[in-house]
Amino acid sequence: MKAVCVFCGAAAGFSAVYANAARSLVRELVRREITIVYGGGKVGLMGIVAMTAIEEGGRVVGVIPENLFEKEIAYGDVAELHVTGSMSERKARMAELSDGFIALPGGLGTLEEFSEVLSWAQIGLHAKPCGILNVAGFYDGLIAFLDQAVEHGFVRPESRRLAIVHSEAAALIDAISAAPQMLYDRWA
Repeated sequence: MKAVCVFCGAAAGFSAVYANAARSLVRELVRREITIVYGGGKVGLMGIVAMTAIEEGGRVVGVIPENLFEKEIAYGDVAELHVTGSMSERKARMAELSDGFIALPGGLGTLEEFSEVLSWAQIGLHAKPCGILNVAGFYDGLIAFLDQAVEHGFVRPESRRLAIVHSEAAALIDAISAAPQMLYDRWA
């Protein structure tokens, strides 16, 4: 695995546990010489991800839509900064540049980005692993939802297993690195 896309909040959250988890994840990715692809911002957990990676000597690639770039929330010190015309183009570019995905805590944008790549994996558009770093139980509700969707027949167990969940950064990176890179297609 050469590059991992990290989805995370444009806010840092109310607890320092989220920033600390972001730093821990980034340090582990940098230690393994894995490039970090992220949303290109300098605010919230996004900014912490970029700043930590740069401080640790890692390679960071930002992808930001033009409207957010114009609002000056882009982090200018990254190795590469791709400016896209829309949020949809941003997500497609992030996916193209990445070998896997990890969701840190975040809000609606983080949920939407992670859900989209997970959905793409479910229908066979990519074979890249999708991981959730469940910091201090932040994603317990989402995990319960996914399990309930299986229980009620809306998600197949095979599709549910595409979302790899761990509460520790190193364990999550190990799991997504070891995940088989096979296309899964729920319609096949």
